[in-house]
Amino acid sequence: MEGASFGAGRAGGGFDPVEFLKQPQTILRIISWVFSIVVFGSLVNEGTINVETPELYCIYNQNDDACNYAITIGVVAFFASTGFFVLDIYFPQISSVKDRKKAVMIDMGFSAVWTFLWFVSFCFLSDQWRKTSYPVHQGADAARAGIVFSFFSIFSWCALAVKAMQRYRLGTDMSLFAGDQIGSAPNAGYPGYPTGSGIESTTDTYQSPPFTENMDSSTKGYQVPSY
Repeated sequence: MEGASFGAGRAGGGFDPVEFLKQPQTILRIISWVFSIVVFGSLVNEGTINVETPELYCIYNQNDDACNYAITIGVVAFFASTGFFVLDIYFPQISSVKDRKKAVMIDMGFSAVWTFLWFVSFCFLSDQWRKTSYPVHQGADAARAGIVFSFFSIFSWCALAVKAMQRYRLGTDMSLFAGDQIGSAPNAGYPGYPTGSGIESTTDTYQSPPFTENMDSSTKGYQVPSY
């Protein structure tokens, strides 16, 4: 089944890069992609310090779980944003309504889950940074960047989940399909009855019913009796 569905045009339509980049969903993808790079990039480069020992620890209260969690969430968000960005480009070319529905549902579910995970990341990093008792000079900006952009990512991924929900609610625009079917044969008449059905239409002239001639001849010789 081909047609407009789930917020995209008819399958096989042309791709306009400028219009695609202007879409709110595309902008949110790029923003989420950048935020994820900032989070895991900052912590990978400057997220570890050594405190009175040569061994390196996480900058967040020497809790390696905090750094590992934020880095993991950021890396997965980076690849997911890239994958969904490519899917958005390919989405109008998907002709199957069922496949479009699956893609939108995956997008909606993943965005909702990652909204929650970014919220956990923000709370986790903020709490560990608050508990950090030793002075931090090098890497402090990276620690703050991880917290701030985890907070920003909550809203960007939440907005993506809302956009996916809106696309899901749009569903399939059946009016286009009905219009195609009606417009394909605008002058087609009502189909006739099949041959041999006993209801064939005919253009023959009307014929007089049987026995009419006999009745006429019999009435000519009839005389009214006299009393």
